Amino acid sequence: MTDLSRDPDFFALLTGSYARRLGESLVPAGADADWLYAAAPFAVLAHDGGADPRFVYANQTAQACFGYAWDELVGLPSRLSAEAPERAERQRLLDAVTRDGFSRGYRGLRIAKDGRRFWIDEAVVWQLDRDGAPVGQAATFAQWRDA
Repeated sequence: MTDLSRDPDFFALLTGSYARRLGESLVPAGADADWLYAAAPFAVLAHDGGADPRFVYANQTAQACFGYAWDELVGLPSRLSAEAPERAERQRLLDAVTRDGFSRGYRGLRIAKDGRRFWIDEAVVWQLDRDGAPVGQAATFAQWRDA
């Protein structure tokens, strides 16, 4: 799998899709792919558009939150970020994002690699699109706490 951690084209996809969908910038002026990956004080994750979507991106804040290293998280089915009882709610959210382009204010229970459960609050989830064609979804959140 291609390493998208600091890829400028993937950064453009993430930030461009966010700006088109939400009408605002994901990152501060002058920020680049390296800043988003290594220094952003908020989590950003993205999965592909497959039938069982797999993570293709997780910045270092997201990796710390979920307790996975890059090579453990990238390629993991994104459904495994939630426990089985929470997956139906998560899927409803993703379906709504597919339909509406984005969702703001999401709150959901997630699970870390070590089994620790935590809440994410005020998450934004958006559709990733390249030339109008959907290629996946991404999420960002700056608030989380242990459950």
